[in-house]
Amino acid sequence: MDFSIRAANVEDCKDIARMIVELADYEKVTDHVKITQRDLEQDGFSKNPFFHGIIAEVPEQLRTKDGHTKVGYALYFYSYSSWAGRAIYMEDLYVMPEFRGKGIGKALMSKVAQLGLAAGCNQLNFTVLDWNKSSRDFYMSQGCCDVTTSMGYHCMRCEGEALQHLAQP
Repeated sequence: MDFSIRAANVEDCKDIARMIVELADYEKVTDHVKITQRDLEQDGFSKNPFFHGIIAEVPEQLRTKDGHTKVGYALYFYSYSSWAGRAIYMEDLYVMPEFRGKGIGKALMSKVAQLGLAAGCNQLNFTVLDWNKSSRDFYMSQGCCDVTTSMGYHCMRCEGEALQHLAQP
């Protein structure tokens, strides 16, 4: 399949926002999406961005029935491991359903790995839902390991009122 992977730019935020909603719908958590196109523009393309992104794009002749040529994306940011040093965290990896199984997801993930290695990272970290067996199988086929199983870690979160309460001195 003919496609390209490139760095996201501010003009891609409308499509990234669309695909974030599509991903949330697939994961059955659409009501959790609070981010807007404007948030993405500010947070990803300001002087000190909170995230970076890459886009998978197909030529016009392969566009979707709705006219989209941007058919996948990955969002990532740099982090730090107290054990291994520099790390890259892949927040999202998404390919529209009709374009899955064509190498786009692997190309997006490979590009995130390349960017991490170029920045001196020793790890690529991400999460995947426990019920998403096809994604877990895909990641395992790429040489990834499940640290929940091997090391017993659980992904924790503090948000909303609990976060406000925690922040009180």
